[in-house]
Amino acid sequence: MDYSRDIDKLRHTCSHVLAQAVKELWPDAKVTIGPAIEAGFYYDFDKKEPFTDDDLKKIEKAMHRIVNKNLPMKQSSMAREEAIQLFRSMHEDFKVELIENLPDKEVSIFHTGDEFLDLCKGPHVASTGLIKGFKLLTVAGAYWRGDEKRPMLQRIYGTAFFSQKELDDYLKMQEEAAKRDHRKLGTQLDLFHIYQETAGAGLIFYHPNGGMLRKIIEDYVREQHLKHGYKLVYTPHMLKGKLWEVSGHADHYRDNMYYFKVDDEDYAVKPMNCPAHIMIYKSQTRSYRDLPVRYFELGTVYRQEKAGVLHGLLRVRGFTQDDAHIFLRSDQVKEEVMAVIDFVFSVMNDFGFHDLHIELSTQPKDSMGAQKDWDTATAALKSALDAKGIKYDINDGDGAFYGPKIDIKLKDAIGREWQCGTIQCDFNLPQRFELNYIDESGQKVRPIMLHRAILGSLERFIGTLIEHYAGNFPLWLAPHQVAIIPIKAEHAEYAEQLKAELTQAGLRVSIDHRNESLSKRIREASMMKIPYQLVIGDKEMQSQQVAVRAQGDGDLGTMSSAALIERLKQQVIDKK
Repeated sequence: MDYSRDIDKLRHTCSHVLAQAVKELWPDAKVTIGPAIEAGFYYDFDKKEPFTDDDLKKIEKAMHRIVNKNLPMKQSSMAREEAIQLFRSMHEDFKVELIENLPDKEVSIFHTGDEFLDLCKGPHVASTGLIKGFKLLTVAGAYWRGDEKRPMLQRIYGTAFFSQKELDDYLKMQEEAAKRDHRKLGTQLDLFHIYQETAGAGLIFYHPNGGMLRKIIEDYVREQHLKHGYKLVYTPHMLKGKLWEVSGHADHYRDNMYYFKVDDEDYAVKPMNCPAHIMIYKSQTRSYRDLPVRYFELGTVYRQEKAGVLHGLLRVRGFTQDDAHIFLRSDQVKEEVMAVIDFVFSVMNDFGFHDLHIELSTQPKDSMGAQKDWDTATAALKSALDAKGIKYDINDGDGAFYGPKIDIKLKDAIGREWQCGTIQCDFNLPQRFELNYIDESGQKVRPIMLHRAILGSLERFIGTLIEHYAGNFPLWLAPHQVAIIPIKAEHAEYAEQLKAELTQAGLRVSIDHRNESLSKRIREASMMKIPYQLVIGDKEMQSQQVAVRAQGDGDLGTMSSAALIERLKQQVIDKK
């Protein structure tokens, strides 16, 4: 059984039950659309007064009555004009508009028993009684047809499952997810902020703690790429519009780009780094012996995302990618893709992610390039995955417009999937930019190009890390690794001495000299999730030792600075 497909049917049915309940309680409310979505469903309503929390409780009670009746879900067809007259008589203006925009002579209607009907193609489960667990979650605003010039509707979100246990488990996970929300923790730990009103939505300001976290990640990423044979490059943030016409982005991606004029000529802020890396490849003649050529850049890009989809660090307008482009011969593709896969797994293991899910995304409808090249590229990626013995799913039609791709998703501590790495095989851009290398016989040959990222967007990856660890970063990633807390002013000199020793050992250390109680300072260091707190009093100063507290483990007793340094340095080496 395709469970995901059946759960979509169940949730779609539950959205109809929601609409029926609302109409029973508020007959003047107008219904619009109510699809199943990832992890749930929603339905949009036109109602004068806003839905309240008490209203949601009333709606849930009405929905339970409908579910308990075990009403059958029956489909019928109706002539288009007849359907228009029917919904017009019901004063359902939004449904009338939907039908008027349908080209079909007949439309599909779903009936919930004999009590409710809705314009709908389905599919649905057989009856409402199959809905064993459901919950209404939130209310939000949504413009009709996504058009800000059209009426603002009220969108009720909910979720549904085949059992109450599944619902309970989901709600528990949602509670845990709320505790781990990177936006909340980002403020608590003073990592980043988005000054939406004054600076702009979707633009990230990293505060010192977040800046240090990002530096640690960037330093690690650069070091790993150098070890794997990549060459570091840096490219401009803006390029001429003509370059984006050659690449195809102007035709396929223009709505997501920022264009402007310089000296009466079109320029665009780069949404991707690939054309810039191509220019570097083209700067000199390449031999078959030179390949593969691997360019790596922590490249900052900008994309014009709609305000409604922006979400903390996870969906932004300006972000930095750990972006690489590899130019290679056709006989090198399989081996290179396998090496990139190994690279991804190694990096994710260091960051504490051990459960990865692989998808092979194939040719989309708006693709460009020759069909034989698409077939060859798709086969090359599939061959590499098969050779590695890795299980993967096929994601039909979700490739990039220039080539198929391997998407690598990771699971976090509470089982949620996050998109991170990608490997894309591209025959198209080398053709459009007329790239070549000289083969053994002195002939010009077109190279193949791999686009790949391991972390993906640094912003999204940092958000993922925050939620995975709930802000309790492993020692090697923690912006502040050690907080020294002298009990009294006379202990300050020893605190400074200890700080110097730890700093000399490469650790990130701060001293809390504030005139606050010891318990408050320890509590606040714990709230900031600093892995180690070192308390210094008379006893520690006389013995030249420290009292050590570890985040999550409590008191570890006293130890010498040398023993502490050895412990912490080994923990950093072990990435723990």
